[in-house]
Amino acid sequence: MKIATWNINGVKARIENLLHWLGEAEPDIVCLQEIKSVDEQFPREPVEALGYHVETCGQKGFNGVAILSKLRFDEVNRGLPGDGEDVQARFIEGVFSTASGVLRVVSLYLPNGNPVASEKFSYKLGWMKRLEGWTRERLTLEEPLVLAGDYNVIPEPEDARDATAWVDDALFRPESRQSFRRLAHLGMTDALRAVSDEKDVYTFWDYQGGAWQKNNGIRIDHLMLSPEAADRLSAAAVHKHTRAWEKPSDHVPVVAELAFEAA
Repeated sequence: MKIATWNINGVKARIENLLHWLGEAEPDIVCLQEIKSVDEQFPREPVEALGYHVETCGQKGFNGVAILSKLRFDEVNRGLPGDGEDVQARFIEGVFSTASGVLRVVSLYLPNGNPVASEKFSYKLGWMKRLEGWTRERLTLEEPLVLAGDYNVIPEPEDARDATAWVDDALFRPESRQSFRRLAHLGMTDALRAVSDEKDVYTFWDYQGGAWQKNNGIRIDHLMLSPEAADRLSAAAVHKHTRAWEKPSDHVPVVAELAFEAA
């Protein structure tokens, strides 16, 4: 089973790219971020025509997450618990039945956090703390769990072409990276790094400054796997070629292959 994450940077603006990639890569479950669409306006018809069920947690103009799945949803949960006043659409969980048992998949879009000297950074760290607590509780179920999304965190210096350029950025601040490590220390595995230590592997290239042409990228899109999911991991890859398409997202898909079969 192929499970993917992709910050689409506006699903209506990138719908042709999304449909082309779905047909090309044939993922089973896709977690989208930054759909920038309310639920009612998500272009679900052409996606459903390819055999996908669609669940969204949308927001007008920015944020928004979605899960596209060839498997039927048994359960859908929207919003990260822990802050009843948080209205930003950044979290959706899907629960699925497979021949191997239950599978939980989350599409998440962590806050950017910039500028650091603002409430946006404290919101980012608070969100990550809530995610850590939620994950700790889910892990007690001892079920396969995939946290897929744009984490807006550069975990290590090798995850940036030029780490020195990001020293003062919220994506690379020690506090952000420590929060990411705490998540890993709960028992979550970074799917891509579990199968490859290859250098110059990135998932985001800014539109500005010729970042794509210079390969001046960063790796901030991750699939984090619970032990029960990591045991089934066979491969993981970055679909870098999509960044060269016309009207691309500034992010590219990351895909993990797990040993599951449809029910």
